[in-house]
Amino acid sequence: MAGRTVRVRGLPADLPPDRVADKLTIHFLRSRNGGGEIADVQVLPGPRACALITFEALEVAQRILEGKDHVLTVGGQKYPLEVTAHVVELSPDEVALGGQRRSPGA
Repeated sequence: MAGRTVRVRGLPADLPPDRVADKLTIHFLRSRNGGGEIADVQVLPGPRACALITFEALEVAQRILEGKDHVLTVGGQKYPLEVTAHVVELSPDEVALGGQRRSPGA
């Protein structure tokens, strides 16, 4: 998954998460938006809601990050999206182990 996941902010707050996921999937599947095949979409609700989109290919994620401004249109309303690389935050134990979790008693 490393490098294939992007974080998207600027989501429509008035839509349910499943509908937001559908709209994002359609937007980022389109080649004219730099998109391609998607492995997973997770919408993380909250005051600063965001979505994590994992692409099948690293090249697609790179194109999305390098691409033009992304604007999601829903019901005639435009939502400018902020797309950044998703960086997994590791605990100090995971950093010491090179990103691998140690099982208890190991």
